[in-house]
Amino acid sequence: MRKKTSSTKEQILKMLKVQKRLTVGEMAEQLQITEMAVRRHLSALEREELVESTLVRQPMGRPTNVYQLSVKGHQRFPRHYQQTMLDFLADLERMGGKQMVAELFQNRQERMKKLYERQFGDKSFDEKIKELVAVQNEHGYMSELVQHDDDSFELVEHNCPIAEVAQAYPIACECERQLFETLIHEAEIVPKTCLADGDDACRYHIKRKK
Repeated sequence: MRKKTSSTKEQILKMLKVQKRLTVGEMAEQLQITEMAVRRHLSALEREELVESTLVRQPMGRPTNVYQLSVKGHQRFPRHYQQTMLDFLADLERMGGKQMVAELFQNRQERMKKLYERQFGDKSFDEKIKELVAVQNEHGYMSELVQHDDDSFELVEHNCPIAEVAQAYPIACECERQLFETLIHEAEIVPKTCLADGDDACRYHIKRKK
């Protein structure tokens, strides 16, 4: 019975991926099950934050809920961005050598600096570090900050969206560290562990320069 429930949930996700927006009635008709059963599966999917609903007014009758995939729901489906990026970088390296790849990451670092430096400019040292955590979380790094008794900090990143790229091209990590020090120019930032190296998280020790 559990296997059937899981299979039906997956069917609902696939239907919403292809057809974008569906009502309970439309899903029940396509799955050939009752609307009550569909609602039960949708409730479970909403708890998992994989689907979301919008109340839509009808020309006649009561408003009805229309369901669609959430951002998290879309992420359930395969995406090969990492491999595509690795393929592009490998092609670039063959055409222009490692230096061209290095320049690509350095250009990205400069763009990120210009994008975020205003957010850091007028803040205190501690505020800048907290802002860095917020910026990294915006990009999916699942970051947290640990403050030590000696007034130093540890930035812990539990996820790295470019881990496979960084594994093949370690300069990506070095450019990231340089970006941090550019945004917090009074900080000394030392990498301690790295997801790309097989560690359980990326960790940076951060302290104020003497």
